[in-house]
Parts: sequence; structure tokens; C-alpha cells
Amino acid sequence: MQVRNTTLAWSAIGLLAVGTATGLSAHSLLPGATPTAASARGDPVQSAPPQSASSQPIPMMTAPNYRAIVARNQAAVVGITTAGPITTAGPQEFHFGGPDGEDNPFSQFFRGQMPRPHGVQHAQGSGFLISADGLVLTNAHVVDGAKEVTVKLSDHREYKAKVLGADKSSDIAVLKIDARNLPVVTLGDSDKLGVGDYVLAIGEPFGLEETATAGIVSAKGRSLPGDGYVPFIQTDAAVNPGNSGGPLFDATGSVVGINSQIYSNSGGFQGVSFAIPINLAVQIEDQIVKTGKVAHSRLGVEVQTLNQSLADSFKLKSPNGALVAKVVPDSAAAQAGIKVGDVILKFNGAPITDAGQLSQRVGVATPGGKASIEIWRDGKTLDLTATIGNAATLASADDSSGDSSQAKLGLALRPLNSEERRQVGVPGGLVVEEVQGRAAEAGIQPGDVVLSVDGTPVQTVAQLRKMVKDHDKQIALLIQRGDARLFVPVTLS
Repeated sequence: MQVRNTTLAWSAIGLLAVGTATGLSAHSLLPGATPTAASARGDPVQSAPPQSASSQPIPMMTAPNYRAIVARNQAAVVGITTAGPITTAGPQEFHFGGPDGEDNPFSQFFRGQMPRPHGVQHAQGSGFLISADGLVLTNAHVVDGAKEVTVKLSDHREYKAKVLGADKSSDIAVLKIDARNLPVVTLGDSDKLGVGDYVLAIGEPFGLEETATAGIVSAKGRSLPGDGYVPFIQTDAAVNPGNSGGPLFDATGSVVGINSQIYSNSGGFQGVSFAIPINLAVQIEDQIVKTGKVAHSRLGVEVQTLNQSLADSFKLKSPNGALVAKVVPDSAAAQAGIKVGDVILKFNGAPITDAGQLSQRVGVATPGGKASIEIWRDGKTLDLTATIGNAATLASADDSSGDSSQAKLGLALRPLNSEERRQVGVPGGLVVEEVQGRAAEAGIQPGDVVLSVDGTPVQTVAQLRKMVKDHDKQIALLIQRGDARLFVPVTLS
């Protein structure tokens, strides 16, 4: 199995029922309806019992004008092609099944063409213009590793684009082209979306320009493996390879999401797709435009979702909240007084129903800002205040990367605990918690287990640091990912 950070996100679904009422006559829904036959005869009419909110008739709603939405926004949707050198490691994917991901329904991402053994790798995706002077939003994985990015407008004009910044955690990238008076989309409010709402996607699946597909919001707040930070919008609007980075519109024609991933065993659309909420994307875009980078927040806890048995053990009335399994020393949580065994019930006033919600809410908080936290401890609630930490700073502290040799790698690591060693089936190793820089370029992912350096087993961060310090150019890390083991060469200089 692949070991991952236990601060995982699970579903937080918001519901809104829309549609056409069934089993009801039209006149019965209108004020001043025609009297019933019994009242016309003068027979006594029994008053109907009051209806509950759930039994109230659903108001009828007309479908959106998709034709108008496409006509208004099509020119602001762009195609993106990239070119870059082939790397040793291929695109990152979810791996639930065997070493090749053959049992993994999430293994198909919109990465364009598969890598060739050598030469130049080409990929394609979609994006959309958010400013008349050439700002483009797309997915980070569309431009990942690209040395050259080209943006093609609907009128077939092409521009070389500069990548202002890309954030892998949220999968958001911001591009800039040198042009003026460009058409732009209208940004909406993804928080107002409800399950059942109409949505429409525009993009370039398989390179087919200006393709529109429609559906509804299937769920909100979805969490995917390795993406606990993003509360995805799930839809059934058809998207395919090449749609990545394209806009998802609501019924008013405003962008509410960025199409990002699909659930597929075939590589094509199978009725389930996921989009990044536009509210989150705009937060990331603002940081990239202002500073060229993105700062993520971190509380410094590992949490798990409660079940009924755990709730009973902690004397909670219902299994809601995030149970703290670990507190990182000197983290925001430790300084606020959070302890192992506490149950976090609220974060900044918002109820926490499971571990995933906490991860998402902390992820969008501002590093250095204050957060109110309500916890359950010893049968009663307590109110605490935390100064939210910066994820990059905490990763460096965990890794002791003040040592320049460790900074070469760009890894935040910790030793496997006894349970993890049993699960993975190894006597020792180091879990990758954060990855950037050289290690990220080589294809190492959070959750990988580093077993050895150049064939020498490694069990502590200090041991790995010493090994790295003795190398100037390149090392080979043996990692375990799921059930597979592979050597990954990492260039240090």
C-alpha cells in the first residue's frame, strides 16, 4: 500500500433540489386554484394536514439557454499546447491498484499525449481569459514541465504564453499573453452552486475546438486521493482529455469551476468528472499575480473521521468532527493547545463533520492569520485560537532542511511508524510528506516511501541528509509506491 498523510479530505455535499414537480396538477400549484368538486357541492371539506418542508412541491424551473451561454463565452475559451523535454518519470496519477494502475479508476488525467521514450513531449489542454490584457487560467498539470506554451484563440490567432505561476496543490496555473482588448468570461460564485444545478463545459477534448457539453452538479466538496486540499465539484457534463483547464459555467453563464479530472477505467468520459471551484481558483490566481507563488496554510495535525464507536468512546452524541491523532511539535496546533484525542468540531465558526472538511478549510485559510477552533475534550467543548502556520515553513522544519544538502532534494520526510512498517511490509523507511524542487521534477510524490539511497537502506532523516551531503550531482532513491518499488534518479545540481 502507499502511505499517505492521514489528514485526508472526504465528502462535504451541499444539496439543492430543482426540477419539475410530478404527480401534481398544474392548477393545484397556482394561487386561486379552482375549487374542488366537494366544495362545489357544499360538502364539508376536511383541511389537509400541514406539509413538512420535505413534502413541499418543488417549483418548476426552465433549462438555461445553453446557446446564449456558448455564444457569449466561446471566444474567451482558449486552446493550450505545450512542448517540453521527456523526463524520467511520467505524469503523476492516482494508483489504487497494481503497479501500473490497471485497477485504478482515477488513473486517467487530462495530460494530453502519453510520454514518448525520448525527445520532446507535447500536450494539450484548455483555458479561459479572465482579463482583457491576456491573463489566462488553466490547470497546473497542463503546463507542468513545459518549456514552451502556446495559447490559441477561437479566431485562430496564436500567442506564446508566459507561465506566471503554477500551484500543484490546487492544480491551478496562470498564464499571460501579450495582447489587448480580448474577450473575457464572467466569474461566478461556486459557493452558491447546489447539487442538481445546471452546468456547461467548453473546451477542446481530443483537440476538437470549441466543444460544449452540458450536465448537472452531481455533488460538491468531493475529495480525491492526494487532493485533500481541493473540495471538487463533481458533474456529469462530458469532459475528456483536452478539456483540462477549461471553464465550467452555471445556468447564468458565469464560470463556477475549472475542469480538472475524470473518473475513468477507459481513459474517456464515463459519467463522472471533477472541477476545481472558481472561488478557490481566484484565491490562487490573486497570489500568483501578486507574488508569483502560492502560500498554503497548515495547522499541524493529523486527523481522522469519527465513526459511531469512536464517538461513543469520546462521549459525543454524533460521529461528527475531526479526531486528532497527532500534533506536530511547535506547529500552530501545538501552540494553540490542541492535544491528541481532541475532536475538532468547528473551524472559524464553520462546523466540521469529518476530517476532510478540516483539511479543506485550513488549506484556504491565510498563513499568519488567526483562526477560532472549537474542540471537544473530556466531555465538554473548549474554544481555542490558533495562528495558522505556513505549510512550506512547517515542511522545512519537519525536514530540518536548513542543511543545504537536504534543500537540494526538496523533501519533507518522517520515519515510518510501527503500524505503517507493518502495512508496507518493510523494516524501515521514510514517508514523503511534502515534495518540491528536484525531487518533484524527478517524479517523487507525497506518500512515497524512501527505502534506500544508492542501495544503502535509510531509516532516519539525519541518515538520509548525511548521504545526500556526500553527493554533488545525482543520487538514486529506491522508493515504494503502492505495491511497486522503483529507483528514481534525482539530480542535485
